[in-house]
Amino acid sequence: MALPASDLSKQPDNRTTMDLGRVLPCTAEVRDGHLFIGGVDMAELAREEGTALYVFDEADLRWRMEEYLRAFRSRYAQTDVVYASKAFLNKAAVRIADELGLCLDVSGGGELACALSAGFPAERVVMHGNNKTPVELEEAMRAGVGRIVVDSRIELARISEIAGRLGITQGIFMRITPGVEADTHEYIRTGCEDSKFGFTMKDDFAYTCVGTALETPHVHLAGFHCHIGSQIFALHSFREAADVMVGFMARVRDGYGHTVEELDLGGGLGIAYVADDEPPTIDEFAEGTCSAVREACEARDLPLPRLLVEPGRSLVANAGVTLYTVGILKTLPGIRKFVAVDGGMSDNIRTALYHADYEPTLANKADQPRTEIVTLCGKHCESGDAVVVDMPLQKAEVGDIVCVFGTGAYCATMASNYNGQPRPAVVFVRDGEARVTTRRETYEDLYARDL
Repeated sequence: MALPASDLSKQPDNRTTMDLGRVLPCTAEVRDGHLFIGGVDMAELAREEGTALYVFDEADLRWRMEEYLRAFRSRYAQTDVVYASKAFLNKAAVRIADELGLCLDVSGGGELACALSAGFPAERVVMHGNNKTPVELEEAMRAGVGRIVVDSRIELARISEIAGRLGITQGIFMRITPGVEADTHEYIRTGCEDSKFGFTMKDDFAYTCVGTALETPHVHLAGFHCHIGSQIFALHSFREAADVMVGFMARVRDGYGHTVEELDLGGGLGIAYVADDEPPTIDEFAEGTCSAVREACEARDLPLPRLLVEPGRSLVANAGVTLYTVGILKTLPGIRKFVAVDGGMSDNIRTALYHADYEPTLANKADQPRTEIVTLCGKHCESGDAVVVDMPLQKAEVGDIVCVFGTGAYCATMASNYNGQPRPAVVFVRDGEARVTTRRETYEDLYARDL
């Protein structure tokens, strides 16, 4: 694995930090040359708590959760907003989601364990996963999880057996692959036919399996689920998926005499990772989705189902930043300028995995223009280990504090201990106060399981 070739034609944009627009957390500001988020000086926080460090703007996170609820319920009263916790998960985030009245999407036993330990009501949990183990399924049903999203006939039989043994009827969704090709990275497309997820509609397979589900004891087919991908800007993809799913619901009603009560359209709304990105707003996403469901139901004389949406990235990505300390500077004339930081692919695998783009700034020089094109490389033993590739930055010096924006989603939850690197702490900031919500790992933590 190696970095992509340098774009030697790329020029600094000379923007200062506050010119980065929607990339920034909502409380970001510059005071006396330093970046503040949630009223807290990021350079000072980095020196107090150490780096690498994940920081979340709690006001931004709460605002986005509330905005999703408002945007959808003002247009479609029977909506549940289901936080996709795979994007970012710790007990503090779970408690905020609970406080604001969201539901929670968990994928597997570990995420469920976090939710339950934080006191989240199990009946508001939706459980996902294409290969949930029998142990995970039993844990979920014993806890009283409201909906389990069934991904295969094998899993349907497992759920039936466990539910029968426990003496319960388990509410399920069937995950349907709608065949919608979302315009996003191939690794995060999930609704096309060539996908490990769900029941394909090809050759009537999904339709036939609905009949099996309706005949299976100890389960109740409450609804259908689909998810077409992640980091999507094209709203017509969501409208197309809604129309396909409502059409499938109508066919099930006509063919089997069963009207499902709920429709879960997943998540996937994109966010601004770089300053020139213009993703749809939450309001625009809600308007397109709600109107598509209403129109599709009206066209097929189908009663409106309860609607579920599962935002993850669009709730937490821009609320989160990562702080690093500059350790080494290295210029390869005519090739690339490296600024080495004390993190990398262990705390943000997305750049190595997807060649993801991010906007960086120096938190202690936040009022200065970004006059150099640099690659923020990590400390790990991989040539492709980088957090930011060929992006503008202020002139860096050893000891400067780098802030990388938009790292609130799929960084902490995909973090690793590569090269024996302890995972960073997580700090929430709000109203001038900083609180550690997940402590930094220690070397003792890393090897505590070794015998």
